[in-house]
Amino acid sequence: MKPNKLIVALDVDNTQKARELFQSLRGVAGMFKIGMQLFTAAGPALVREIISSGERVFLDLKYHDIPNTVALAGVEATRLGVSIFNLHAAGGSEMMQRTTEAVSECALAEGLARPLVIAVTVLTSANANTLVEVGHSSAPSELVPRLALLAEASGMDGVVASPLEIASVRVAVKSAKFTLVTPGVRPSGTHLFDQKRVTTPREAILAGADYIVVGRPILEAHDPAQAAQEILDEIELSSANSLAI
Repeated sequence: MKPNKLIVALDVDNTQKARELFQSLRGVAGMFKIGMQLFTAAGPALVREIISSGERVFLDLKYHDIPNTVALAGVEATRLGVSIFNLHAAGGSEMMQRTTEAVSECALAEGLARPLVIAVTVLTSANANTLVEVGHSSAPSELVPRLALLAEASGMDGVVASPLEIASVRVAVKSAKFTLVTPGVRPSGTHLFDQKRVTTPREAILAGADYIVVGRPILEAHDPAQAAQEILDEIELSSANSLAI
């Protein structure tokens, strides 16, 4: 069976909405992303509920703190049973290394499945001006592959990167096992909202994304399951086209 590459972002503000969307999308989406808004509102109980139903969770809390704090948070994410969680590559190599080591040790000692630990490079809402504001002289096109290489060297399983930088990450990081999770994906004709560096699902998959993350175009659709299925159909067509080339 081909892996389902669609992660649906449950970016809503309460448990009831999340449950309703989850029930309509389970079996269609490959994974569900729980980010800061929903996790703050619903807590880890909803994560456990989704996982116990047989579905997978990408815990998108973007940890960024001192190495010990992030490593211990990674251990708790492992105990929750999430399939993927992330931290900021900007936290540096020690933070990333300590976290991957702690996660691996916890999973082995407690007989748990080890989640993928991936590093956020540059947020898709940021552009060159945003980076200048925080002291970076590099454009996203330069900074993202540099952070991806740092993440790989620090033991990360992959990165979060905008679809515009997928190709440059694939050139920089040679490992085929390095996982690219790509937000900033919008079906043609949908609103960009606060995203700046975006492409369509087809373009992201053809560029080399392993997973794409889609939120509002699905959540705000009249029929979320149908909207998700249309994206999956586009992904399937893209995959077929890439094999034919």
